[in-house]
Amino acid sequence: MNLLTPDPGLLFWMVLSFGVVFFLLAKFGFPVIVKAINERKEFIEMSLLSAKQANERLAAIQQESEQLLANAKAQQKEIIAGAMQEKQKIVQAAQDEAQVSANQIIDDAKQSIQVEKERALQDVRKEIATLALDIAEKVIGERMKDDAQQRKTIEQLIEKL
Repeated sequence: MNLLTPDPGLLFWMVLSFGVVFFLLAKFGFPVIVKAINERKEFIEMSLLSAKQANERLAAIQQESEQLLANAKAQQKEIIAGAMQEKQKIVQAAQDEAQVSANQIIDDAKQSIQVEKERALQDVRKEIATLALDIAEKVIGERMKDDAQQRKTIEQLIEKL
């Protein structure tokens, strides 16, 4: 049963080699491993902190963009309202101008009609005077000596009618 019971010399050398390996690992290996693990831990913590800051900045940027969008919509509404008011002013001004122009045309037409009416009345009076003279000549049988006097007399008679 030699296989199950260790030899004291072998056990000594195994403990000694384990102690040397353990000492070398404890002196040189474990600090490097612990240092690498700590560096990795710090890197992960810094990455998490950076990610958290980036999320906060992203949230702030999103909020700012939403606020800018809301401001842009409000400005758009103001611009549209201003444009509608300006359109109403322009339409009203055009309607007022058209009304003034129409009134001017109507007034001009009335004046033109009045002038034409007066001309027509004068023409009718002249025609009536001429006809009255012709009738008076035939009735009286003689002509008055002065045409100006004759017309004056006839115009006076017509106005009395």
